[in-house]
Amino acid sequence: MSAERLEKRSTIDLRKKHIGPSCTLFFSRDPVKIVQAKGQYMYDEKGQRYLDCINNVAHVGHCHPDVVKAGAQQMELLNTNSRFLHDNLVLYAQRLQATLPDRLSVCYFVNSGQRPGAATGRQYTGHKDIITLENAYHGHISSLIDISPYKFHQLSGAEQNQFVHVAPSPDVYRGKYRADHPDPATAYADEVKDIIDRVHEKGGKIAAFIAESLQSCGGQVIPPVGYFQQVAEHVRKAGGVFIADEVQVGFGRVGTSFWAFQLQGEDFVPDIVTMGKPIGNGHPMSCVVTSKEVAQAFMASGMEYFNTFGGNPVSCAIGLAVLDVIMKEDLQGNSLRVGRYLTNLLEKLKEKHLLVGDVRGRGLFVGVELVRDRSKLTPATAEALEVIYKLKEEHIILSADGPHRNVLKFKPPMCFTTKDADLVVEKIDHILTGTSYFPISLCSVVLAFCFVHHLKESRCVMTDLSHVIVSVSRT
Repeated sequence: MSAERLEKRSTIDLRKKHIGPSCTLFFSRDPVKIVQAKGQYMYDEKGQRYLDCINNVAHVGHCHPDVVKAGAQQMELLNTNSRFLHDNLVLYAQRLQATLPDRLSVCYFVNSGQRPGAATGRQYTGHKDIITLENAYHGHISSLIDISPYKFHQLSGAEQNQFVHVAPSPDVYRGKYRADHPDPATAYADEVKDIIDRVHEKGGKIAAFIAESLQSCGGQVIPPVGYFQQVAEHVRKAGGVFIADEVQVGFGRVGTSFWAFQLQGEDFVPDIVTMGKPIGNGHPMSCVVTSKEVAQAFMASGMEYFNTFGGNPVSCAIGLAVLDVIMKEDLQGNSLRVGRYLTNLLEKLKEKHLLVGDVRGRGLFVGVELVRDRSKLTPATAEALEVIYKLKEEHIILSADGPHRNVLKFKPPMCFTTKDADLVVEKIDHILTGTSYFPISLCSVVLAFCFVHHLKESRCVMTDLSHVIVSVSRT
């Protein structure tokens, strides 16, 4: 099975020599070398199989044959600049729109190019101020780092962009307003309104509010129902638009609906939706979908939007194949069924282990927050890292995230099964049995410190999205 060209040690040495040191690896002290993958499994250079619990990029399963075939067949025929007329683009846009509310009908296809767009986009709107959420993550280039506290708080000596304002994360577990609050949705929405009022007092204008529909890097946060509706009302009244980031949680992952923003209710429709990662099952493809009104405002700004490979024939063929597989294999239904099964197993784990403070999620997007004290919510960062590394020894790949890196993060390929859930929870149970009250080693503490400051989860960058997103705020 091995497709290894180099010995693992040589690969590590060459990476250290030629790849930027800020490009971090999972499991830095003993990285896994993956040479092949299929479904929910990955294989190292020795043919050892690993259960993949984190790759939402491989949405319908690693190297799905239908997706590979669709891309290869189209590549044999044509791949070219998206300014040429081609059926794949319009057919895919039509199929994609059919999964969304009618109002969201205009698509801008992009890819992972390094074209900074936020600064340019702001030239075409009279509004500059953007509201984002605490611990949010939306991308890697400067314009997206500016609206990603998860990233810009890591930059030593960097100052927050004066036009970016950070609202509290709507976290009802350890946030400002918790589950025992009589109306956390309104309380968190009022925080956004207060920001808007302060911006107006200083003469600013709100361009947009942007949020992941379910916060991922922020710790698998599930916003209280009604929060988005109220925020959207405040933001629209201020002349801005509501942007829902579905990059990590879209395409049926939440189970009960195709898009995570729909968890808020049928009465909530964003002005703009951004999507990527699952859209191409690992192929560099992403999209912004918006309303005709917002698209017309973008056009009226005088900006001709162009992306060389956004929506090219091969990408759209792959995108169509992904949608076909989701439907044919009922992956949204699988996400609902297996996600509930996994959550139930984890809830039983919580009853057994005091180290498990909270279990939260929807479908196959689940977080397990580890705490040393359930009343004080003391983050169990070192313990979470210990779990991750011990799972690796059991050939299971899981990650930890959140502001304290103490949330075990499940977002596997959608073909994940109940058998897979049984295996990973059984292993976590075994690890916690020996971990819950053991004295953490100095090595683990040091590793946890390094983990918090350096080992950040890589995310596919959709840099061209910012070109569209900030440009279409209402005037």
